[in-house]
Amino acid sequence: MSFTDIFVRRPVLATVVSLLILLVGANSVWNLPVRQFPKVSDTTITITTSYPGANADQIKGFITTPIQQAVASTEGIDTLKSTSAQNVSTITMKLKLGADGDRALADVLSKINEVKSVSGGNP
Repeated sequence: MSFTDIFVRRPVLATVVSLLILLVGANSVWNLPVRQFPKVSDTTITITTSYPGANADQIKGFITTPIQQAVASTEGIDTLKSTSAQNVSTITMKLKLGADGDRALADVLSKINEVKSVSGGNP
């Protein structure tokens, strides 16, 4: 009598064992942690400056360009994008994955304060 003869003679036992294996497998799929795809967050820092009454060229020359040059050396920047429109300047920085967002924000704030003190105004 071989191992398979038991399942041939008792098909209900074969069905129960198959369902037990299926249930253990399904339970494993739902309870195993997934490490290959960790939850990540995308860190974005946006600097918006308003200057009422100024056109887009003035905003770009006096506000956007100096701030963009100052914050460009911040550690961990992946992309840096700026737009200048009438009355408003927007600079958007996306940080690399794994970069420290709090440290980058502190660095950006200190560089903006340097630009404010050099320009002598409140951009």
